[in-house]
Amino acid sequence: MGFNSDMIKRDLESVLQKAACDFPVVTLIGPRQSGKTTLVRAVFPDHTYCNLENPEIRTIAQKDPKSFFSQFPTPLIIDEVQRVPDLLSWIQVLSDESGRNGEYILTGSHQLRLHEAVAQSLAGRTVMLRLLPFSINELSQISDCSLCKEDVMLRGFLPRIYDRHQVPADAYRSYFQTYVERDVRQLINLRNLNQFEHFMKLLAGRVGQLLNLSNLANEVGVSSTTLQEWISILEASFVIYRLFPYYRNFGKRLVKTPKLYFVETGLAAWLLGIETPEQMLRDPLHGGLFENMVVMDALKTRLNAGREPSLYFWRDSKGHEADLVLEQQRRLIPVEIKSSMTWHDDFAKNIHWMQKHLPDIEHGHILYAGTLFPEKETYSVHSFKNIADIFTP
Repeated sequence: MGFNSDMIKRDLESVLQKAACDFPVVTLIGPRQSGKTTLVRAVFPDHTYCNLENPEIRTIAQKDPKSFFSQFPTPLIIDEVQRVPDLLSWIQVLSDESGRNGEYILTGSHQLRLHEAVAQSLAGRTVMLRLLPFSINELSQISDCSLCKEDVMLRGFLPRIYDRHQVPADAYRSYFQTYVERDVRQLINLRNLNQFEHFMKLLAGRVGQLLNLSNLANEVGVSSTTLQEWISILEASFVIYRLFPYYRNFGKRLVKTPKLYFVETGLAAWLLGIETPEQMLRDPLHGGLFENMVVMDALKTRLNAGREPSLYFWRDSKGHEADLVLEQQRRLIPVEIKSSMTWHDDFAKNIHWMQKHLPDIEHGHILYAGTLFPEKETYSVHSFKNIADIFTP
């Protein structure tokens, strides 16, 4: 019998409940299989439910909206609402007429398409929240779940993998073929699938690195413009995440190119052909994948608190850098990420440099894989399992 993810209390739950008290419409977006449906049905058990991935329901919604809303009365959960964006205009009118909050709970898995539709129809009537797959904090609720870093990086965070005890390689092969390729094909005219798969593997080999489109274009054999379109679609579909540099208010020559991460480390590992924790530990990209996991968990922590991410990295042309920078009230909190299990004092050298040479730099933090946490005056040391200690508002 597999673990049931319904048992996991998602960190976003209280934020979702409050949003439904404050707004007539709540829109929850996130990657496919991140647990959106499970969450909204658990939080709003008395709402009517429908899924627009169902062809029959989608046809009714497209051709006869009045009949659709008659068959599915409020309060109502509509899954994958981006499939019929015209429904949002009806929801605007109906929610204005009723004047009740929490009447419509919408979910979607493509943020660009849904953002555009919501901006046109539901401005001022909805709050948009984002749910990513399990966080490390949420995984810690599973009694038989190993939080060994190599195991977590390999398995990733999709609830279904833990529900069904799936083999990660099988799960991500199916995920890639069922969702990634399908979504990309729906949104762009993809002529050469092998070329796209090669591109995805090249991206996986660059996790935690600066995104160099010209270099990628030469290796894939397509134009930089085409790759920019592919990257935009992958980001809008919650497959990849671009972390942008912080460069405001500093006069020095700073790097202004984003760094690339995968929303799911498990998908990146599958694309790289990594199939066991032992192989993960030996892989040259082990450090990059560990950084990927930590950056995404920082992002999840911010989003699960209902806050804007306010996450960046910082790097200048002389090699001084911070893996993560959290901006709070125009002050900057530098964070270093280290995959090592052995503590070294030089982990803090970039934090010390920033505190000495840059304005508005706060007490720093180091996240690493070891168990020694020395007390320091200018920075704190944490296990990667305790990311919430730093990034929770």
